[in-house]
Amino acid sequence: MSHFDARLSTLHTWAEQGLDWFFPPACAGCGRLGHHICPRCAQLVIPAPVSVCQRCGRPHPTPAARCPDCADPTFPLHRVRAAALHCEPLRHWIHLFKYQGRRDLGAPLARYLVAALDLPDWQSTVGRLDGVVPVPLHPDRLRWRGYNQSEVLASQLCSRRQLPLRTDLLQRTRPTRAQIELHPHERSRNVAGAFTAQPASQGLYLLLVDDVYTTGATLSACARALLAAGAARVDALTLAMPDSLHGVTRHTHTENA
Repeated sequence: MSHFDARLSTLHTWAEQGLDWFFPPACAGCGRLGHHICPRCAQLVIPAPVSVCQRCGRPHPTPAARCPDCADPTFPLHRVRAAALHCEPLRHWIHLFKYQGRRDLGAPLARYLVAALDLPDWQSTVGRLDGVVPVPLHPDRLRWRGYNQSEVLASQLCSRRQLPLRTDLLQRTRPTRAQIELHPHERSRNVAGAFTAQPASQGLYLLLVDDVYTTGATLSACARALLAAGAARVDALTLAMPDSLHGVTRHTHTENA
């Protein structure tokens, strides 16, 4: 993150705090004044399962084992984890944050990422991270949305855990359709070759951050670009993953979120 970007982020935070002082926020869940997401509603979020594949992070009956899909040696991510399940109320909050201009929800939503990173699963590696890389938006979509929701989450995570935010390493150089519009088997083609990583990635251990991990196509495309630029290892952490009880089928690593 450049010095200018850091100052701009700080000023934006101060502005939000000032508005909260004069105009108390209403909870995005119940409408109660005083919180963007009140403590009672925050407790309604369902954490991701504990028993997951050690690589892709999908539910798996045997912890610390790999699911059959992860035998694929071309899967570029060393490890993927999600903080919570993509069901209500979190699903609604992510929609507000991502599509309704509710940037103010970034800070309370990032608390779930912080909690996930504090789990024992990450403790042996957090101190080795060279940078946290938010999944980038194409400049055209960034201008339309006004902010990158993944960067907002990553920035909050970095500030709370004193990790380096690296927005300079990865760019989306080709516009793509929104993944939510596409069938899972179309998602990999949609993002193939859409990302370019900088040579400064050489030798770094990086953590990708995104909002939702669905099939893994976007995260995989990002990881492939970073590894092609020389990154030593790429892990990923997302805010949410699909709830398999809501009809989500198992992924293949040729797809992604």
